[in-house]
Amino acid sequence: MLEPRDESLRDSEKNFIRCEIMKPNYSTTRLANYLSSIMQAVSVNVPPVLFIIFQEEFGITYGQLGFLVMLTFFIQIGVDFLLARISHKFNLRILMVGCGALTLVGYILLAAAPTLFPVHTFYGLLLACFFYSAGSGILEVMSSPVNDAIPSSDKGASMALLHSFYCWGQLAAVLISTLLLKLLGHEHWTWIIIFWMLVPVADMILYLTCPLPKLVSGNENGGTKLGRMGLFWICLLVMICSGASEQAMAQWASMFAQKGLGISKTLGDIAGPCFFALLMGTGRMIYGIMGERLRIGRVLVLLGALCIFSYLLTIFSPSPVLALIGVGICGFSVSMMWPGTLVLSSRAVPEGGTKLFALLAMGGDIGCSLGPWISGIVSDAATNRFPAGNFGLAVDQFALRCSMATALVFPLLLMIFVPKLKRKE
Repeated sequence: MLEPRDESLRDSEKNFIRCEIMKPNYSTTRLANYLSSIMQAVSVNVPPVLFIIFQEEFGITYGQLGFLVMLTFFIQIGVDFLLARISHKFNLRILMVGCGALTLVGYILLAAAPTLFPVHTFYGLLLACFFYSAGSGILEVMSSPVNDAIPSSDKGASMALLHSFYCWGQLAAVLISTLLLKLLGHEHWTWIIIFWMLVPVADMILYLTCPLPKLVSGNENGGTKLGRMGLFWICLLVMICSGASEQAMAQWASMFAQKGLGISKTLGDIAGPCFFALLMGTGRMIYGIMGERLRIGRVLVLLGALCIFSYLLTIFSPSPVLALIGVGICGFSVSMMWPGTLVLSSRAVPEGGTKLFALLAMGGDIGCSLGPWISGIVSDAATNRFPAGNFGLAVDQFALRCSMATALVFPLLLMIFVPKLKRKE
């Protein structure tokens, strides 16, 4: 005769089953995170598609366009720094829904800028930039730690997958915007912005309903002392170089393809930014699949060298086809820089929490703003000092190639400092 099972054992089994049933399903949370990455990509990459329209219709200069890009990331830097200090004081759901609302207001102002500011449209673009950049800043800080807090067997692969959706969002933003611009005509560019308003609306709905994990702020476990750690400053510098290496090419790829290589706008938007985004997303997907099998520190150094090669190929190639191949190679070379640095930093400073992610996002945004802004300044300076007839290039071609040459310093610095970070880790 079988002995009756112990009552306490049956209770423990019931509790285990009850816990498994009550365990949150984070699939909707992941979907909201992925959509937030797409929304960031729309905010950063749709305005550059319209740069030539802004230049031709509103008389905006290269320097002003570079300043618009810089302001996008400068506002995100401010949000990053603010959230590093006070994010733990706010309800997470309010933050995630609020960033969608800010982005939506920014898109509305962007579409209405010519109507609200008929004489000084540039000021309207700056106001719109303030709102959608603030929304992107919140997402950039919070989506990575939210993703990191979701239970996963491979945090590195999960982080790479999250950031790969930025690339697919960039690809969709440029491709769809370019095709709509071709179908609707340049005079109806505001309808493109109205179309992209659907993304923040959908993201707000998802964040209102999905379960959210509990985050570690980093203030209660030593994160407040990050500024005193030499290792943290190395992480921050590598993030600056990562952001600058990426955006110095991404933000000017469309205009470089059109004015620097003499390609039509439609083909330039597709062949330049889309090719860049496609290979950047592919690189992040590879990292997402291979995950922990990669020695990410060594990979980042190799990708820094590949990034330098891609810039040189784009700048000095006599063939437009080879130059565009250089743009694509650059997309692949920068693919793992941002998520790889986040993974290395979280391993090296595990007590950093949300504060570490916020400050690293700030560093990445500093790089994202510095790269295009410095390139824009160099383009204007090269235009004014163009040595006519010396290089067999038009003024715009010479100016844009000079601006890209300036960006070579960023992957070079990354190659120097990543080994230091790897040894510290």
